[in-house]
Amino acid sequence: MDTKTRIAKDLLKIKAVFFRPDEPFTWASGIKSPIYCDNRLTLTAVEVRKHVEAGLAEIVRTKFPEAEVLMGTSTAGIAHAAITATILDLPMGYVRSGAKDHGRGNQIEGKLLPGQKVVVVEDLISTAGSCIEVVNVLREAGAEVLGVVSIFTYGMQKGLDRLAAAEVKNISLCDLDTLVEVAAEKDYIAAEDKERLIQFRNNPSDESWMK
Repeated sequence: MDTKTRIAKDLLKIKAVFFRPDEPFTWASGIKSPIYCDNRLTLTAVEVRKHVEAGLAEIVRTKFPEAEVLMGTSTAGIAHAAITATILDLPMGYVRSGAKDHGRGNQIEGKLLPGQKVVVVEDLISTAGSCIEVVNVLREAGAEVLGVVSIFTYGMQKGLDRLAAAEVKNISLCDLDTLVEVAAEKDYIAAEDKERLIQFRNNPSDESWMK
C-alpha cells in the first residue's frame, strides 16, 4: 500500500476527517466547505501517529537531506515537528503566529542561526497563507527554507499559486484526491459526492457544488 492511501485510510479510521456536503463547515477564512480535517487527532492515535511521523521523517530524509533544523507551525505543526525531529536526530523549534508580548518578544522559539537550512512542518495546507507567513518569518531571520512537509493538502489552486509565488516546495503525505477515492471506496461518502468534493477543491469560492 502506498503512503498516500495508508494515511487516507488512517485519517478516515480515526475520524479525523468529517464530510458534510449537505451541511457545509465554515472555515476561519470564511470558506464554506463540505470537508473538515482535524489532524490533531493523529496525536492521540498511536499507530496512526507512528505512520504520520515516519512518513514525515522519510520525506525530510529523502527530499530535503540537507535539513539542519525542523520548524513547526504554531500550534498544529509543533508536536509533529518535535516527533519527526526526534526520529531524525535533528534540532527543532517553532514559529509563533506573532511575536510574544513579554520576555524577549520572540516569534521564533528555539535556536536558529543565520544560514541554517530549515524544513517547516505543517499539519494541513489549504490556501497556504499561514504556512507562507512562517516561511517569511524564517527567511527574515536569515534561514534558508528548503521546503515544507505536511500531513495533508487540499491541493487548492490558490494554495498552489501562493506556494509557487513564494518559491516554496511543499510535499504532503496525503491529498484530497486520494482521500476522496478511499472514502468512496470504503462508503464514508456516496459516489455522487466525490464530484462535489473535487468541484469544491477546484474552486472554493464557487458555491455551486452545494446544489
